[in-house]
Parts: sequence; structure tokens; C-alpha cells
Amino acid sequence: MRLIVMVILLLFIAAGIVLGALNADLVGYDLGFVQFEMPKGAALLTALVVGWLLGGLTAWLGVSGRHRRERKQASRRAETRQSVDA
Repeated sequence: MRLIVMVILLLFIAAGIVLGALNADLVGYDLGFVQFEMPKGAALLTALVVGWLLGGLTAWLGVSGRHRRERKQASRRAETRQSVDA
């Protein structure tokens, strides 16, 4: 299993190198507050990483918020049981 994962990882690395080499020409970007030029391959990789990080952050915040609500509900139920038992 580990060998398969390593082979797939190496294939993606090779594909990234080829993508970067084939898209080496500079492209200008204007974000309104800053202007810069970077190679197309680097821009694609940057967009991929930023999207991956934002997606992970969104998923993490959604899960942690749900867990927080579940913990509050569980503590309220426990308090209610304790007051009924007393």
C-alpha cells in the first residue's frame, strides 16, 4: 500500500514539474491594490494551495463549531439530570 502511495505521489510531482515547465511564460496580475508578474505554473500552484488551505479551514471551522454545540448540549443535559436527581 505504501508503495502505491509513493508511486502516485511521484506521478503527481512529475506532472507538476511538467506543468510548470510548459507554462513558464510570465503573466501579469492586477489585484487592484498590487500588480505583479509570475509564471503561469506558479500561479496555478499558488491557486491550488490557497484553495486547499481555505477549503481545509472551512471544513475545520464547520466541524469544530458542531462539536462545540454538541458539547454544550451534552453539558446542559447533564446539568438537567443532576437537578432532577437532587
